[in-house]
Formats: sequence, structure tokens, C-alpha cells
Amino acid sequence: MSDMNNDINFPTYGSVDLGNVYAATYTTFKVWSPTAKQVMLIFYHSWNDKLEHKQIEMTKSDGGTWTTTVKGDLHGVIYNYKVYRSGEWEEVVDPYVRAVTVNGHRGVVIDVNKTNPKHWYKQYKTNFSHPVDAVFYELHVRDFSIDHRSPFQYKGKYLAFTETNTTLHDGVKIGLDHLAELGVTHIQLLPVFDYESVDESNLHIPQYNWGYDPKHLNVPEGSYASDPYDPMIRIKEWKKAIQILHENGFKVVMDVVYNHLFSVHDSNLHQLAPGYFFRYNQDGALMNNTGVGNDTASERDMVRKWIVDSVCYWASEYKIDGFRFDLMSIHDVETMNDIREQLDKIDPSIIMIGEGWNINTVLPSEDIANQHNAHRMPRIAQFNDFTRDGLKGSVFQPEVRGWINGDYAQQNKVKGSVVGGVKWSDDIGHFAKEPDQCVNYVECHDNHTLWDKLSFTQPHDDEHTKIKMHKLAMAFLLTSQGIPFLHAGQEFLRTKKGVANSYRSGDDINQLDWERKRKYIDVFQYTKGLITLRAAHSSFRIQHAADIRKHLLFLDSDSSMIAYHISHDERDIWKHIVVAHNADRQGKALHLPFHSEWNIVVNEQHAGTDILSRFHGNHVIVPSLSTMVMYKS
Repeated sequence: MSDMNNDINFPTYGSVDLGNVYAATYTTFKVWSPTAKQVMLIFYHSWNDKLEHKQIEMTKSDGGTWTTTVKGDLHGVIYNYKVYRSGEWEEVVDPYVRAVTVNGHRGVVIDVNKTNPKHWYKQYKTNFSHPVDAVFYELHVRDFSIDHRSPFQYKGKYLAFTETNTTLHDGVKIGLDHLAELGVTHIQLLPVFDYESVDESNLHIPQYNWGYDPKHLNVPEGSYASDPYDPMIRIKEWKKAIQILHENGFKVVMDVVYNHLFSVHDSNLHQLAPGYFFRYNQDGALMNNTGVGNDTASERDMVRKWIVDSVCYWASEYKIDGFRFDLMSIHDVETMNDIREQLDKIDPSIIMIGEGWNINTVLPSEDIANQHNAHRMPRIAQFNDFTRDGLKGSVFQPEVRGWINGDYAQQNKVKGSVVGGVKWSDDIGHFAKEPDQCVNYVECHDNHTLWDKLSFTQPHDDEHTKIKMHKLAMAFLLTSQGIPFLHAGQEFLRTKKGVANSYRSGDDINQLDWERKRKYIDVFQYTKGLITLRAAHSSFRIQHAADIRKHLLFLDSDSSMIAYHISHDERDIWKHIVVAHNADRQGKALHLPFHSEWNIVVNEQHAGTDILSRFHGNHVIVPSLSTMVMYKS
């Protein structure tokens, strides 16, 4: 096994023409399989044919590839490869395939231009210019629209994102109109590539999965399409959803999973180059630092190429605006920087974020794409678990509290989140070199929602008290430096009924309950106001660490309060802003940096840019479990 893990023993191929390259009068097929003795291209009449109707022997070519060119218009032709080694033939789906039959068992040649919606190449303007201007909103395609009480026509499908004027019976906006009303900038979707765990041929049977079990990384998932049997439909409908989101001013972010595959021995990568694409222990067993059975080996040339090529394909063909890398720390620094470099050639505004957890890998410590090496990966952001656990308590221990719910010893930890994770002082700061490397969040698809967490940590508090804590956390996130990240439904107290790891818990647990927006409309309006405030004032979106250290000053307070003064951001008409977060159950006095007239724009009930009240002086009482934002007249 050790010989098969070494790049020296494998020729590598650098060109971008792997897979099928379609033209109207011919199609070229090229696959990398350096240890194969023979490779055949096979065609089928239909997705369920038992036997192929045509075989073409492929020619061994440079860099470990096999290639052939077939004349004629092959649009819609179904194909696979057959690889011969060690006395056996194995049928393999092209790992660079861009369209597949139902459940991805066979590849399909397509003229990808025929999948483009009308006006696909039109450019849409947004008010987004720098990563810290973003407000991420994490969403699962099915969760968005599957509630049987909702008025969506395309429940659980890509096309639900194209439906407008969707409301509850009393006019409360939901769906796309809700997203626009809320004001978030980036819609980050849980995996929409083709994944294994949902049977696309039996969608009448209730099935659910988040999708972190990848099968074909360059093909949209078929269960979200109106017809998973037609290889073109899933592509057309995913593109249409992207187009409508773009038309409405949103950026679209894909959650991508290159750190593992659903199954190694059944995967096309392993069948084409056994032992190469995955990491192994000394005894020949697969490494399992991902916790799902296998780890891909991004440090190897052709694995890195597979990842980079795939990301660039989504960015160029589907106009994807950002990528969230699942378990990014399984990958190496060079691979992540290579992706950043290639995406910059397509569109430098594309955002990269990832999970940089401290995971053991075979890589040297300085090469792991984790928080510790953030300084080696500029313009790649990482999730800030100091914010998540510091604010609400450990995600691994449901009853453990954080700063907003009574553990004031977390004060300095969450102060590091206020400054966007950058080093502000010897005891305040996290891993970020610049604020665009820090994703501040308090909940996501993993673990308990914030509302459920508060139910565990505050079992004796009434709903009103827990809502105050929830709003305090929202205000903290949306006034802190860095990139704020919201989980869908967080703005109306999303609950998963106490389920933490709901990856296959079904619609009852995972669906967005739009009725909660009506019930908790005040929390929604408060969140909307905070987003409006952030968008309107650059003082909450400082782009450089040096300017954060220069312009943000923490004010004296005890451990139950975090207060700070932001001054003289040349782009902001408010030259002196004070933000005060009070996690105490009593009102707290705060001494202000000036004796002046102050305008309050955020209090315990309302948030936004409008003046809620004024006072004159140099001190103020911040109510219990609340945030106050004010600026000097």
C-alpha cells in the first residue's frame, strides 16, 4: 500500500480536459487511470439497460490518462468506463462527469449550453464589495419549502427559490421574499452536489439527509429536481434557482465536501487509481480523521487537481459566489491556497470559508488547513468556535453555559470575537490575521439551535427571558467585526425539538416552520434591524486588523458586560459609536467616553438606524440581558 500512496510512482496530468469535452460534431473522452492495463468507453441506450450497446477501446496517453474521440453529436448519450487490471474488469462512472442518470449510476454527455436559462449571462449588481460586508445565511434546499402548510408549488425543490409573493395567510412574507426582507447577502446551501443517501428513484417515500455523503462532485443532486430521471432537468433548475437569487441581489454559496466520499471501495476515484486518492494507516487500513470512514489525500497532485478543477467548474459554469469547505482541516494549506488563486482568476469577490478544526491528520502541523495556520491562508475565512461556544456554551455539553447565559468567565473569549478574531491585545484575539478570516456564528446545521441550547441551559427561565438572551446573541453577532453567519430560522427562534445531529431526522425536525415567523415577529424585526444597521455603517465592517486595533476601544466594565467605542472610521458618518452588551440579569451602569448628546438606535426591544431615544451625559443604564447601540450627535 505504501508504494501506491507515493506520487513518485504515479504520472500526473495537468491539463483541464479530463472527463468528456463536448462539441457538436465530436466528443473527446479522457480519464486518469495510471495503473490500468486497458480502458474501454461503453455506451448505453438508457439508464437501466442491462448491457452496453457499444464499446470503444481507449488509447493510453500522457500523464497516466486514457483517451478517445468519438465523432458525431453525442448530446444525451449515456456512458461509463470499464477498467481492466489484475485480471478483472470494473465499470466506473467518470469522476469528472457533469451529468448523470438517476442515482448517478451512469454518466451522460451533454451540451451544457442547452442548460442555461434565458439571460443567464446577464450581470446583476449587489451592494457587496468586501467579505466583511457579507451576512451569511445557511439553508437546506428541502428545509426551505417542504412544510406542507406552506404555499410553495415546488416543495423541497430547487425551483422553490424562484417563487415570489409567497406569504402566510395574513401576509407575512416567507421564502424568497422573506430572505429579501431580512437583508442577508449570501445564501449558503447545504450540499447540492449529487449525494448517495437519498434514492432519487423512490422520492414518493419520505427520505431526508443533509447530503454530506458525496457521490458525484460536479453534478447537482437529483432529489431536488422536478424530474431526477432527466439528466438535464436538475442542471436547468439549479441554474434557474441561482439566476433568480442573483436577480434578487443575493450571492450563492455552496457547501462542498471534498474531504471524504460516501464509500471508498465503490467510488470511481478508487476504482480508477486504487490506493491513491485516500490516506491509509501503516497497516493498510483507511484513515478516519473525518469520522465518516475515509480521508481524501489532498496533498497528492491528482487529488488536489480533482478538488481545484471541481471548485472552478462550479464557479465558472454555475456562477457560484462562494464555497464553504466541510472539514477543511483534512486538506492541506497548499491546496486551499491553490483554490484561492484559481478562483481569483474567475472572480476575486468569491468568498472561501471553511471548518478549520484541530483534527489529527498525517500532514505536518504547519501544512494543515486549520485555524492555527490561518496566517498562511490569506482571504480564506474559518468558522470561529470561540464565538459559538463562548456565547452560548459548549456544543458538546448541552447544559454548559456561555457568556450570554451566565458564564461570565467567557468574557475575554467573546471579546476576541468582537474584534473579528484578530489579535487586539495579549489576552484578546483568536486565530485571524485579518477580520475577513473570521466567521462569527452561534448556531449552524450542526448541534443544537441557539433556542434549543437555551432550553437546556435555562430550564427554569420563562420564554421572555430566553428571548432576551437570544436577541442579545443576535446583536452580538451582527455588531461584531468579521463575517457574521446565521442559520436559517435563527431569526425566528428555530427549534429542532432538542435534536442536535438532525442529518437524517426528517422533515418534522428539520423543516423551516414559517409559522414561527408570525409568532416571533418581534425577533425577526429585531434581527432585520441589526442587519440594516450593519449594512449602513462601515464601523461594524472594518476591513483591516490594524484599523480595528486603532479605532475600537473596550470600555471599563465588569465581566457581565462587554462595551466598546468605535471612533473615526473615515467612511462612516457616525464618528463615535458605543456598543454595550449586558449579560447580567440586572441593569448595568456604563461610563461613556464623552459627556455629550447620545442617540440610541438599538435597545432591548428595537434595532436599526432610526433614533429610538436621546439623552445627554456621560453615563447610561444598559437594561438586563440586552444590547444598546448609540452614537454621539
